[in-house]
This record gives sequence, structure tokens and C-alpha cells, in this order.
Amino acid sequence: MHSERFIQYTVRMAELMASSIYWPKCTVMVEASRRPAAGPVCLGDLTRGVLAGQSVVSARQSPVLRGTSQCCGVWRCTGCLSPTRELPSAAAMRLLLHSARQVVQVCSDGQLALRGAEMGRLAVLDRPDGGLAVAVDSDGKIAAIGSNESVLAAYPESSFEQVMDVSGQVLLPGLVDAHTHPVWAGDRVNEFAMKLAGASYMEVHQAGGGINFTVEKTRAASEETLLKALLPRLQRMISTGTTLAECKSGYGLDTETEVKMLRVLEAARPRSAVELSSTFCGAHSVPKGKTSSEATDTVIDGMLPEIKRLRDLGELSVDSIDVFCEKGVFSVEETSRILRAGKDQGLLLNFHGEELCRLNSAEMGAGLGAAAISHLEHVSPEGIGAMAAAGTVAVILPTTAYILRLVAPPVRDMIAAGAAVALGTDFNPNAYCLSMPLVMHLACVNLRMTMAEALSAATINAAASLGRAASHGSLEVGKQADLLVLDAPSWKHLIYQFGEAAHIISHVIKRGRVVHSRPASATAAGERCQY
Repeated sequence: MHSERFIQYTVRMAELMASSIYWPKCTVMVEASRRPAAGPVCLGDLTRGVLAGQSVVSARQSPVLRGTSQCCGVWRCTGCLSPTRELPSAAAMRLLLHSARQVVQVCSDGQLALRGAEMGRLAVLDRPDGGLAVAVDSDGKIAAIGSNESVLAAYPESSFEQVMDVSGQVLLPGLVDAHTHPVWAGDRVNEFAMKLAGASYMEVHQAGGGINFTVEKTRAASEETLLKALLPRLQRMISTGTTLAECKSGYGLDTETEVKMLRVLEAARPRSAVELSSTFCGAHSVPKGKTSSEATDTVIDGMLPEIKRLRDLGELSVDSIDVFCEKGVFSVEETSRILRAGKDQGLLLNFHGEELCRLNSAEMGAGLGAAAISHLEHVSPEGIGAMAAAGTVAVILPTTAYILRLVAPPVRDMIAAGAAVALGTDFNPNAYCLSMPLVMHLACVNLRMTMAEALSAATINAAASLGRAASHGSLEVGKQADLLVLDAPSWKHLIYQFGEAAHIISHVIKRGRVVHSRPASATAAGERCQY
């Protein structure tokens, strides 16, 4: 069949590798038109062809063992751009998940973001009979994705520290929360009543509430108190599927307290399963008694040098810088000055813009090469175009628009323009939400995103906003093994079942280790969820 278009290759993989990995003999159909003119056939092409006897062209849509976006890396095939590398040894593997009915990779070709219409096209492997597996190596990285047979042929079950039978369940990437403010003291529940009565965000702010209220409480709190409040919040993130979160300072507004908040985040790293990406947000508001110009100088001349000193000493790990660019807070010019100073220190630019009024800060941020801009309820068409052209990720925060009754950010226009859209909870005393599945649901209902777009925004694009898309945000060989196991027939139930994430997520896995499991009381003993 198809004898004129295909030639048959039979190889014994073990004979072609320097390592001790045993690869059984496999017979593969390789499309003749894609056969390398000379030299060995790419192992990635061969293993991709194993699945259901597919040709290389069709098998690329259902990768089995992917080392990079184009090749397994063991051999270099014609057109391969990746360097050669050895696959991990099968002698000591960390985790095997087998018999899944669905593996949602999100990406399968090494994309660092999904832009525009790409956001609606997820890479998903489906086997209703429950025949899909994921193998994790001893470093906590994904070594193989594919059928049970192909993965176990490469890595015998006996080589794994832990084996999980996930029969009939769904695997998908751990969720990434692109925008949070998790370190603070003092709740603002009374402000919620003010907002329900019609007070605007700025009216609450001018009445002594808002950010400045939290600043007062956070300045007075010790590091121990702040850490004690932070850790349960991170645990609640894990329970609803977040494995990586951006975490801002910003409730200090002076050098001492901003550093204190960043130290609390450092203290939380070894104590929490959530991976943290820290953002310095010393320009979150204008401190009482100062002008915005004076506050700008303080951030640039006082706070940033101290942050740099502590980073150089290895005492702080800070990835990004943020500014609240808003009328009555920091102007576009002041924001630009602060962002440029942070960029000079090697920090990613990831700031608040266009939330309450249009200042054209999106155009400014895109011009500076910002990694991400958040909120964007009032972004202009020109700002959207500039962000799309620059590759700046639009971080959308549905909970904030919902709670403050703001105009909805123009997400559909962003996607139509080819921008990459990400999602975040904006967890803070003003918007108390720690659940990314809840955020995805709101994004679909209120912002007209599709479920596929929402998942892209909560995984690979959120990772891109933090500069982590090469290692996080999708299930691909070589990436960090952060996964969710869903007790559902499809990944869509995570969004569809409003507020039920803790029931649907049976396990959360971080770097190949189970860090959270659904309590046994969530379902009757031995009973699977019924849909």
C-alpha cells in the first residue's frame, strides 16, 4: 500500500546509540519525499512514525518522543535546527503516568507563545481507550510522551521511582498565574461593601483605602507574620492547579518594606510547591506625603540600587519590574523612566497599564520591549497593534474587571490582531481570588474567549509573560514536568465546572513529584467521578 510514496526502514535503535538505553526493533513507514538525501534517518522522525503506522507528515501532529521542536536530538536530520543531545538514561526515572485517555500538550512544536488564532489550536493527544503515557526523568523533566507501548519500550516500568495508573483520566500542564500580589497584611473586606454601594476604585483610594491601607498594615507586619499568611495562600493555589505564579511586592513603597516583601517570597520558595517568579513593584502607588515625581526618584535612586545589591549577593531572586501606570499614580513618562532603570539591571518589564483610563502606555511599553502589560481595559487599537508587533504579552485579569465593574478589556480585538493573551488572578486584598480555573471560566463567559484560548492563556502564554515559556507552560519533551491529573473525560471540564477545580483535580505534580492530591473525602471511596 502506497508503495510508490513510502519506503520501509527497519532499525535497531540500541545499535545506534552510545548510551545503554535499549530500544527494541521497530518497523516504521517514512515518507519517501521527506527522506534525508544522505545520512541516517532522524530518530525523532522514526519514533513519530511508530504511532499507528503514520507517515512522518501526519505523525508530526501526534509526537511520541520529542526532544525539541524539530528533532529528537540524537541524530540531526535534514533541516533540523537543534543541537545533538543524548536522551536521558532509563536507569533512574522519576515518574511514569500511564493509561491516560487524553494528554493536553498545549504546544508540540516548541512554540514560546501562541498568538492570535493559534491560541485556539491546542496540541491534544486523544486515546479514549486510555492508552497514553508520560515519562519523567530523574531531573523532573519530561522524557517521553506517547502511547503506553512506545513509552514503556523506551523506559521499562521497573526503572521508575513511582508509577501512577491514571486510567481514563486527563493530563495537562500545570497552570501559570501571570499576575498576583500575594504578600500583604490586613484584609479589605469593608471596601468590598463600598464598591457594592457604587464607590469607584479611585474613590476608595482617595478615601484612604486601597493600596495605601494595605501599605500601612504591611509595613507594620513582621516577615514571620507575612510568611505565615502567604504559605496557606500558595497552598490554595496548588489545590486549584497553579504550579508557577508571578508574585509582586508593592505594599511597602519604601526600600525597607519592599525588600522585606521580597525576602518573604524567598523564604517561601523552599516551603511551597508553587514555583515563584518575583517582581519588584516599588512603584505600585505614590506614598503619602510624596509627589509622583519624588516617588519616581526614590524608586530609581534608592530602591533599585538596593535590589541590585541584594541580587548580586544572591540574597534575592527578582525577575521583573512593575509600575502602576495610571492617571493620579505614575504618568507614562515616569513609568518609562522606572522601567528603563529596571531594564538596565536586566529585569523584565511587566507592568500595569490602561486599566482605568487610556494613557497610551501600551505603545510606550511595546516600544521598550516589555515582556508583558497587565489589565488593558482601555487599551487603544494602536496599542494592541504595537504589543502584537513587539511580542508583548497582554495579561488579562478577569476578576478585577468583574469586581470593580470595569469595562471589559478588548480581548477579541487582541486575538484578532495576533497578540498573545495570558491570564492571571490578580490575587490581592482588592480581588481575592486564587483559582486559575475560575479565572478561565470568567474569561470565557465575560470576555468571550473560547475554552482553548483560555487554556493557552493560562499555560504557555502566561509562562511567556514571565520569560519561562522555554521550560514551562506545555507538555513537551525536555520541559519541566508540571502536570495536573484531572478526574474527567476531557480537559474542558476544568473550565466548564464553575468553582469545582478542587473536585476535578485529583493530583498536582511538580517536577515529576506529586505535591497535592484530592482528599479522599472528595469522592466516595473507590468511586470515580461520573459525568
